Amino acid sequence: MSAEASSSAVTSKKSKKNKSKATDAVDAATTNGEEVDKNKRHRKDKPWDTDDIDHWAVESFPAPPTDQHRPFLEESSFALLFPKYREPYLRSVWASITSALEANGLACELDLVQGKMTVKTTRKTWDPYVVLKGRDLLKLLARGVNAPQALKVLQDDIACDIIKIGGLVRNKERFVKRRQRIVGPNGSTLKAIELLTECYVLVQGNTVSAMGSYKGLKEVRRIIIDCMNNVHPIYRIKELMIRRELAKDPKLANESWDRFLPTFQKKHLKTSEKTAKKNAALERQSDPSVNPNSIPISAPVTSTTTPAASAPAPAAKKQKKVYTPFPPPQQPSKLDLQLASGEYFLKPKEKEIIEKRKKLEKQQEVAGERRAMREEAFIAPPEKRDDTVQEKKKKRKRAEELM
Repeated sequence: MSAEASSSAVTSKKSKKNKSKATDAVDAATTNGEEVDKNKRHRKDKPWDTDDIDHWAVESFPAPPTDQHRPFLEESSFALLFPKYREPYLRSVWASITSALEANGLACELDLVQGKMTVKTTRKTWDPYVVLKGRDLLKLLARGVNAPQALKVLQDDIACDIIKIGGLVRNKERFVKRRQRIVGPNGSTLKAIELLTECYVLVQGNTVSAMGSYKGLKEVRRIIIDCMNNVHPIYRIKELMIRRELAKDPKLANESWDRFLPTFQKKHLKTSEKTAKKNAALERQSDPSVNPNSIPISAPVTSTTTPAASAPAPAAKKQKKVYTPFPPPQQPSKLDLQLASGEYFLKPKEKEIIEKRKKLEKQQEVAGERRAMREEAFIAPPEKRDDTVQEKKKKRKRAEELM
């Protein structure tokens, strides 16, 4: 008998023994009147694991006594660049940041020449993860979060998330509109997101900075990315409000909440419906008597209405175009225009000079318009002049004459 045949025979015997043991365990459980799940046959009882233990609780990690502390073998460090406009603020608060990091056994440096912030471990560091918290602190400071708020990330139960939204939308105007949709009118949408997720959210530039619990950060990232994908945040806000109310009911703790949560479906309009909607909007804009924000309501015609009242207003007849059998005159081409102006006969250098001059004139015109727009903010409003003594006397005389 070969070695392969002998090994296969041994494995088959072992598998038969294991199957027999498993069937014996299932038979013993069924005889006791208990149904055993297939995936829980070999699971043993854990007397130390009771229901009153919170497995998700973050335990504190205090500093060990000085006689038991041992420094790390290697130094860990993170460096991060910051924008130029943050330099004055970072210089003013760097002393408080340094003292806060020293309390956690970290050291930091601010390099104004290279525009760089660095955090690194020291011989007093006892928590190996705190250097990652220091890196998150530098990220938040570089993204515009103020120092008192950013220092909260050093706590064990608070994390941060930098959501990059700059590359999610190609069109710049559309990107600005959707980013403003996150903030909402007077910041109401952003405030609702912060209250429901219990996170701090800051929208600035091409990123959204968030601070809070891991569960809240997950919801914030979902809301932000959906908003940039043209899903309004109000839908997620409604869902979070319903979830908060359902969590208060202990009866629904072990039930599915799908029947309570709203389902929003996108409505795809036909081309004819889109055209009709666009034409109605243009008519409302062209007519000054109609409120552009009003929504037209088409009421059904009942039998009580008179024919004169129910009949629609006669539409203005379109003037018929005069039919001509001849085609429209051919428009002059670019070559014809160059021949008419004499530009065709110019030398290449002369053409370049003319094009540069036109380009320069256009740039000067645009620069002048932008300069005028910037200077509008610095134009002082007209000041009210107090009345002189003579003008006051004249006003007093007029008032006495009228009396």
